[in-house]
Amino acid sequence: QVQLVESGGGMVQAGGSLRLSCAASGRTFSSSAMGWFRQAPGKEREFVAAISGSGSFTNYANFVKGRFTISRDNAKNTVYLQMNSLKPADTAVYCCAARSNPIIFIEIREISYWGQGTQVTVSS
Repeated sequence: QVQLVESGGGMVQAGGSLRLSCAASGRTFSSSAMGWFRQAPGKEREFVAAISGSGSFTNYANFVKGRFTISRDNAKNTVYLQMNSLKPADTAVYCCAARSNPIIFIEIREISYWGQGTQVTVSS
């Protein structure tokens, strides 16, 4: 079993930045690919970014490329999402996700564990 706890959400103006953190426990952290999904009101959950267990490989949704950066610190069992140049369209609940193997992912069906989510609100 893996527990995921997100932090760092909040409200920011368009063009601003936020850094989300997700602390994991209950499993050897480096054996899990980690990532982020988001869900806006009335919309389906969508993939944002992922990172392999070693941190060597990353994957991003097209709508965040060049603006968001995912990273991980395996010594701290934590994955981060640095979000820059935020837009009102980025407003959503951001959920941390973990896979039960270290291979990078992109689809919801590949996820074994979810965090509760943290709200990100970007005002215009």
